[in-house]
Amino acid sequence: MKRLLLTLLTLPWTALAADKLVLCGWDEVFMIDPAAEKPAKTWSWKAKDHPEIPAELVKAFGSTDDCKPQDGGRRLLVSSSAGGCALLELPSGKPLWSARVKNAHSIEGLPGGRIVVASSVGGDRLVLFDLKRGDKVLWETSLPSAHGLAWDEGRKKLYALGFTELRTYSLKDWETETPSLVQEKSTPLPDEDGHDLRPVPGSADLVVTTHGHVWLFDRDQGAIRPHPEWKDRAQVKCIDVHPKSGRVFLNQAAGGNWWNDSFELLRPDRKIRMESEKLYKGRWLVEP
Repeated sequence: MKRLLLTLLTLPWTALAADKLVLCGWDEVFMIDPAAEKPAKTWSWKAKDHPEIPAELVKAFGSTDDCKPQDGGRRLLVSSSAGGCALLELPSGKPLWSARVKNAHSIEGLPGGRIVVASSVGGDRLVLFDLKRGDKVLWETSLPSAHGLAWDEGRKKLYALGFTELRTYSLKDWETETPSLVQEKSTPLPDEDGHDLRPVPGSADLVVTTHGHVWLFDRDQGAIRPHPEWKDRAQVKCIDVHPKSGRVFLNQAAGGNWWNDSFELLRPDRKIRMESEKLYKGRWLVEP
């Protein structure tokens, strides 16, 4: 396995990155080619393999719960409910930044090298960092069961999903040493337990998952409506829409667990099982 990973890391990054899925859920973040007949890991990352992660933080990556490609697939944001947060260089996997946030459930890049983390139950807040200032907290605010984050570059807004509400924030004092986020709006959720929050490419919609349903939030109208296809799907942990093809990754918890060893691809439909894996979220990594 180590020889395979070493070989993969020497490949041109465009060869490794084209239309890959980044998956997470346990102590490993990995990539697969979803077009393969039997998808296998083409890239893998574990905190214990990277000495740049402080020793006391390694175990905090034991249950990874988000894995968002950044900068055209050149970097990857990772968070873990065990508390670990990191920005990785791709394909080397070298950590460029790391911090500890209680029950981190999502992570998002913001302009100017800033990072915001959703700290879920037990933390119940949003926490802001600057890459140049390490794990120093620049700002934080309460948000019960913070779970989802989506930065909208065009509108210059951050959307943050909590247990019963979807909040809209704008940037304040962003060019100073004391930046913050200002809440502009709170939209009540029709169903409790907000979970995943992702943009629908080419539209004003954000897809929102809750305990029992899937919704669409119109950023122009500020209104939530049931998703026309998946509105009655319960326990959807992740939905991610490919920005070019429109193909959808969807993971739904199974068997009373927070994870599944299978996930679905929609448009066209396919179910992929990865035996012995605890899959939580998946994000498309698209070739620039």
